[in-house]
Amino acid sequence: MSKKLKVGIIFGGRSGEHDVSLNSAQSVMNALDKSRYDIVPIGITRSGKWITGGAVAALTGGSDATRPAALLAGAGTSALMQFDTESRMSAAADLDVVIPVLHGTYGEDGTVQGLLELANVPYVGAGVVGSAVGMDKAIFKAVMQAHGIPILPWQLVRRADWQANGDLVIAEVEAALRYPVFTKPANLGSSVGICKCANRAELVHGLHEAARFDRRIVVEQGIDARELEVSVLGNDEPIASIVGEIRPKRAFYDYVAKYISDDSDLLIPAPISAELSDRIRRLAVDAFQAIDCAGLGRVDFLLDRTDDAVYINEINTIPGFTTSRCIETKAGSLTGISYSELLDRLIGLALDRLPKKRHRRRHLTRQRWRPSAIKHQPHQYERIEARTKTALAQASRDAACKQRLLCRCPKLHPSRKRYASVACANRLNRCVRQDHHCVLYSSRPAGIVWRCWHCASTLFI
Repeated sequence: MSKKLKVGIIFGGRSGEHDVSLNSAQSVMNALDKSRYDIVPIGITRSGKWITGGAVAALTGGSDATRPAALLAGAGTSALMQFDTESRMSAAADLDVVIPVLHGTYGEDGTVQGLLELANVPYVGAGVVGSAVGMDKAIFKAVMQAHGIPILPWQLVRRADWQANGDLVIAEVEAALRYPVFTKPANLGSSVGICKCANRAELVHGLHEAARFDRRIVVEQGIDARELEVSVLGNDEPIASIVGEIRPKRAFYDYVAKYISDDSDLLIPAPISAELSDRIRRLAVDAFQAIDCAGLGRVDFLLDRTDDAVYINEINTIPGFTTSRCIETKAGSLTGISYSELLDRLIGLALDRLPKKRHRRRHLTRQRWRPSAIKHQPHQYERIEARTKTALAQASRDAACKQRLLCRCPKLHPSRKRYASVACANRLNRCVRQDHHCVLYSSRPAGIVWRCWHCASTLFI
C-alpha cells in the first residue's frame, strides 16, 4: 500500500474574501480522495493568526480546539510547526504539498506563494509572479496590452489624487471614457468593492467605495456585454476548457450574485459559435502564459453584444471552488473529469514543478566562482587582447565615450559575451595583459560585477 500524501489546505486569510475562502476550502476537503491523501487544515484568522487542528470549526465559530501554527521559511524543512507553549514549538505535519485556497490579498497575490517557495514546499497554482500580476488589475491590463490581447479602455486613479483633487480626477475620467463605467479596487477579487456607474454622482460614489479597499483604483469602460469564462489547466503546455457563460440576474456579476443570491445561470457550453469559442480558448491560453500562470486559472472575458468583439477581463489564479458556481468542476464533468480527479491533477502539476526548481537550485549552488576553479587559457590572450584593442581604438573616436563595447573574460566565461563601458573595457584589457584572474564578485539588479583577483580592478557589466 502506497504512502498517503500529506496535503495542507490553507484557507481563511485577512482579505475581505475570508468567508468565500472558507466555503472553497470546505468544498476542496470534501472532494479530496481520503484513501490517497491525509488532509492537514491550516486556517488563517481575519487578524492573520495561523492555526491548525480544528481550524475549520474554529474559523466558522464552532470550536476553539486549535493551536497556533507557523510554516517556517527555511529550505531545509517542509514541516508545519505548532506552538505547544509561547516559547516551545513542535512539528505538526511534514507537508508533501499545499493547496492555497486563499482569495484576494495576503494569499492570492503571491505573498503566501513566496513563503511556500522559501519553505521549499510544493504548492498548487501560480507562482509568485503569476499570482501577483493576476491579482493586480492595473498591471495585468498593462501586460495584456504588451502581448496584444484585447482589453477595454481604462484609467488608473490613485487614492491620493482622488482625495487631493477629486474634480480633476472626475474630469480626466469623463474625458477618456463614457458612461457607464466600472470602478474597481486594483487588488481585490470576487467583485468586492466594484460599482457600476451610469453618471457623475454614481462615479463619485464608486471611487469612494473602491478607495476604501485599495490605494489604486481601476476605472474601466462599461459595455453591453455577455460574461464568458474559460478554465485553463496545466504548467508549460496548458489546455483550455469548454467556454461557459454567466447570466446574472443583477445589473452585473457582483459579490452578491456570486456568493449570496446564487440565482445566476451558468451555461456550459456557452451558446456561441465554434469559431468564436476556439478564439476565446486561444486567448485564454495566451493570457495564462503571458503572466506565467501555472496549475489552474479561470480567465474571464466580455463579449460585446453589438459587434461580437472579445475583451479579456481578468484571470483568477485561485478561482472560487464552491461547487455551485465552479466552471472548473462543471466543465470537467462534461468531459468526464470529476472534481476529485481535477484535484488529483492539480496536485500532480504542483509536484511536477518541484524537481525542476530543485535541479535549478542545485545547479546554481554547485557553481563556485573561486580562482582555484578557473582554468588558465593563455592561448586565447592574443586573440582577445587584439579584439579589445581594436574596440578601444574605435571608441576613442567617440568624444562622449557612450558606445558600449564587446568584452570577454578569458578566464571565467570564454564563450559568453559581455558588454561594458570604455573605461571598464580598458581595465579588463589591462588585467588580461598582466595575466590576472577575473572572477565573479557579485550580482546586482543593474548588472554583474567582475573583479580582478590580483589587482582588485572592478568591471561593471
